[in-house]
Amino acid sequence: MTTALRGRPGSADEPASPARRPLRLRGDLIAVVLAALLVTASSVVGWSLIEAGVPVLVGWPPLLASWLPHVGPGTVPAVLVALLVALGGPAVARRLRWGPLLAVAYAASLAWTFALATIDGWYVGIAERLATPSEYLAEIPRTPDIAVFLQTFADRIAGQTPDSLVTHSAGHPPAATLVYVLLDRLGFPGGEYAGVVSAVVGASAVVAVGVTLGALADRDLARTYLPFGVLFPGAVWVGVSADGMFAAVLAWGVALLALGAVRRSVGGAVLCLLGGVVLGLSLFLSYGLVLAGLLPIAVALVTRRVVPLLVGGVGAGLVVAAFAAAGFWWYEGYEQVTIRYYEPFEYGLLRPYEYWWWANLAAAAVVLGPAVVVALRRAVWRPRAVPPALLALAAAGCGAILVADVSGLSKSEVERIWLPFALWIVPLAALLPRPAARWWLLAQAALALAVNHLLLTVW
Repeated sequence: MTTALRGRPGSADEPASPARRPLRLRGDLIAVVLAALLVTASSVVGWSLIEAGVPVLVGWPPLLASWLPHVGPGTVPAVLVALLVALGGPAVARRLRWGPLLAVAYAASLAWTFALATIDGWYVGIAERLATPSEYLAEIPRTPDIAVFLQTFADRIAGQTPDSLVTHSAGHPPAATLVYVLLDRLGFPGGEYAGVVSAVVGASAVVAVGVTLGALADRDLARTYLPFGVLFPGAVWVGVSADGMFAAVLAWGVALLALGAVRRSVGGAVLCLLGGVVLGLSLFLSYGLVLAGLLPIAVALVTRRVVPLLVGGVGAGLVVAAFAAAGFWWYEGYEQVTIRYYEPFEYGLLRPYEYWWWANLAAAAVVLGPAVVVALRRAVWRPRAVPPALLALAAAGCGAILVADVSGLSKSEVERIWLPFALWIVPLAALLPRPAARWWLLAQAALALAVNHLLLTVW
């Protein structure tokens, strides 16, 4: 299949003319500088607010982190993975057969994620992340009966009583906590297993996005994306946060739906149904993933088919019905979360919206990295030159982020919360000229390495 980029000036296959190249480069550099200025401004203003006593409630604005330059066991592996992927990844992606390439991409993503996490050491970087008093694992001893847990879940979200759910369990639908409850009951207790499983699942998102691109656009485009998907700076928070796992579950739901949407057969309908089930499950991992409904709509728009969307909707409806039958109604939980978010002493009430609505975007710029910022500028500047699948998926990701930002229910910590949306903007990096790909990949890796070596992130 021919690439959707071929023959377009400035694409990976045909370099821009000499007259256009300086203009493109100048625009790219301006985009990077503006993004850097946004991050710097959010940091300077954030620190000034902290000094004035305003409850910004992060250690190193705009990120939930503390200044702590350090190295660790993952330092050398992380640098090696970064160099291997940046220098050799594009060539491998072009030449390797599709199936083995996806396996290699997953292995590289997994290595990158674990290497970044273990820069903080195994205990701090992996084992301790999900074992703090506010995390999901704290609910395991208080969940003797899953049926009762689901029936009483919504009643325990708000109120700030001794029986109330801990912060992260309260802020998410019950499936988020049940993942770790079930893991514990299967004989894999504690923070180490929880952290490893979360990272192993989260690292697979790059493959799911690649599969989606291969189905909706073509595999050449997906091949160009994969090295950038591997060296995603957001991997700092994929390893280890539950949100990285949520992002992967969502991505696989979209991938299954896309694979089914391009097939006019019974098998395609089954894939759409399965995709809908997975997408429905994602709704019970994070309330915010309701905004990811833009992604299935993007699939329908690209394929120009409504039936897959309807079949997927049936699958999602089955999941919603199953949870309702078990005693948990999604919307009731959402209502209770919005109440708790603004209860006295809760971070949602204390953090100033006037600062975070724009500082959130600075944090998102760090998650995406300079290459994606540049690619986003190119896409906005010349949207007609962007392959439809790439444009639709990236627009869905951007749209979800903007709605979440304006809502006021995402104030800080978006470096992990917005991972499920940011993943779909990264493929825009396939728009970058092939000769410059290695340099942009190195820039992506350098940013992630700088964040993890200079700051101690909470996730």
